[in-house]
Amino acid sequence: MKLVQHIFRKSTPIYIIAEIGGNFTSFTEAKALVDAAYACGVDAVKLQTFRAETVASKNALFNMENTGITSQYELFRKYEIDEDLHRKVFEHIASLGLDWFSTPSHETDVEMLERLGVEAYKIGSDDAVNIPFLKYLAKKMKPIILATGMCTLEEVRESVSTIQGEGNSNIILLHAVTSYPTHPEHVNLLAMKRMMKEFDLPIGYSDHTFGTVACVAAASMGAAVLEKHFTLDKNADGPDHMLSADPAEMKSLVDQVRLVERMMGSGIKMPSDSERITRLNNRKSIVANRVLQPGDQLTPDVISVKRPGNGIAPRYFEMVSGRTVAREMAADEVIDWGDLK
Repeated sequence: MKLVQHIFRKSTPIYIIAEIGGNFTSFTEAKALVDAAYACGVDAVKLQTFRAETVASKNALFNMENTGITSQYELFRKYEIDEDLHRKVFEHIASLGLDWFSTPSHETDVEMLERLGVEAYKIGSDDAVNIPFLKYLAKKMKPIILATGMCTLEEVRESVSTIQGEGNSNIILLHAVTSYPTHPEHVNLLAMKRMMKEFDLPIGYSDHTFGTVACVAAASMGAAVLEKHFTLDKNADGPDHMLSADPAEMKSLVDQVRLVERMMGSGIKMPSDSERITRLNNRKSIVANRVLQPGDQLTPDVISVKRPGNGIAPRYFEMVSGRTVAREMAADEVIDWGDLK
């Protein structure tokens, strides 16, 4: 499983998750989503595992831009999927060589995912501070991706400590904002950087914005994991379609992130291989202003600093002044140390 590499190898390429949970209710719909995600080049496809009876009371309401005011229970009931559909979707994802896992919302969801052989878990932001559930899931000793939407830093510390306290340190933290959609002024990507300083763990970003900019920016800031909702039709019925990436956007996101990875480099400030020639051609050297004869003295009026950079560097201008030349030199000729007495 590619995800495990991110626990131990921080140099691993950014792990990109297509979240399709809540965007399908049949295998036909799920298969089309998985096939399209695969074509986009993602690393994993993730589902959401819940039952309305165990995730929300009948009194709970959504009041978000993507849902309006509506019953959480009724919306969850509409999009819950059974074990057989989970199995079929997981098997299809695996057949394409992609990682697969899910976000459970209750112990019974975990039991089902265990029967299906899940190798990792995502904890949604709604359960980020659900300490009993964190303890239960940590004991499975499988990698945990913990979304931290709605959390303070102190709450994240407590949740990480809880999981680690059960002997499980295979944790990836995701900065997230639980607003659907999340508008630019609320993204707060610097919080991801703050978590990087605070925790010796891989840190990533779970995106609920429109478009791909936030994910690409997070990639440039060192995100180890990126998660983005995925749909075939932004106008389809369902709360998450509007903020999901469609195939064109997801392909663009993957391509841009991979380009960012190439651009990141080693972090060592030194000339690149491509600068070897330009370093000589585009830097400057000390040159003669006029024809010089052997024995002529180099005074500031007879030397200048000009390109190219294959002679004496400008930093030695004062050291060169007052020396004499050992040979005849043409105007604009670059002066080297061997030309001086």
